[in-house]
Amino acid sequence: MAITIGILIIIVLLMILYIMVVQTQLRRINRQLENRLSGDTRQPVRVELINHELSQLTSNINKCLKAEETLRLDCVREEKQFKELIANLSHDLRTPLTAIRGYQQLMEKGQLTEEQRKRLGIAQKHAQQLGQLIDHFFEYSYLLNSELKPQLERVNLTNLVTECLAGCVSSFEEHGLTVSFTKTPPIFIMADKEITFRIIQNLLRNCLTHSAGNVEVELTAFQRAAISIKNPVENTSQIDVTRLFDRFYTGDKSRSKTTGLGLAIVKILAEEMSGHVSADLYKNQLTIHVEFPLIK
Repeated sequence: MAITIGILIIIVLLMILYIMVVQTQLRRINRQLENRLSGDTRQPVRVELINHELSQLTSNINKCLKAEETLRLDCVREEKQFKELIANLSHDLRTPLTAIRGYQQLMEKGQLTEEQRKRLGIAQKHAQQLGQLIDHFFEYSYLLNSELKPQLERVNLTNLVTECLAGCVSSFEEHGLTVSFTKTPPIFIMADKEITFRIIQNLLRNCLTHSAGNVEVELTAFQRAAISIKNPVENTSQIDVTRLFDRFYTGDKSRSKTTGLGLAIVKILAEEMSGHVSADLYKNQLTIHVEFPLIK
């Protein structure tokens, strides 16, 4: 009887020991997976215990990791090819557009009837729109393929917005729009002045393209400095504010005069300076917010 009890005790102890060893191996597997998730290693998961089920589990985990790695590399390769495509496309389109504009200028100097001049004006307008689209492609491809190094300095955001608005007055008047802007006391931010200027310009161009009414510009300074641009829009049911800053998102699929890259460029530029972008839609009023690090 005593021998039987002794044997049972030994068996129980061995089972406890085996369970502890299995738990140790599971912890090792877990640590290896955590290291892979943190990017510290790309090594496959290894197991030291000779156990069929545990070995099979490790093998399946490694297969999944390999498939994920292959997919990641494919995505990186496709993204690189996409960037090259955008860059090449923007360059290729500029050459024929320059020729088109050149011939239009020659025609304008010739003897034309009133009807011919009217048609030429329409063609020039479309060529101008095409030029703007190509410029967006070119700027976007440049941002994707270059490493921006913002030269951060103390920038007077109030003066910069005022300067940009003054330069866009004629464009807004041509579109039958007005801009309301209450000039605030100087708000200073830590930013690259040229990049910030480009952000504001893209925001204003977005209003010129999509605004269904007058535009309101507001500057605030709380925890961060922010520029907010509000304008009425049509087809609000087709606008997804969570996707406004995605590349090629246009909201209204019927529009052919926009690439949807303007706000995507704004997001890239703002984030390069530790900024943040957001948008909200209330009734028919769309507001775009761009925040910057504030200097108090």
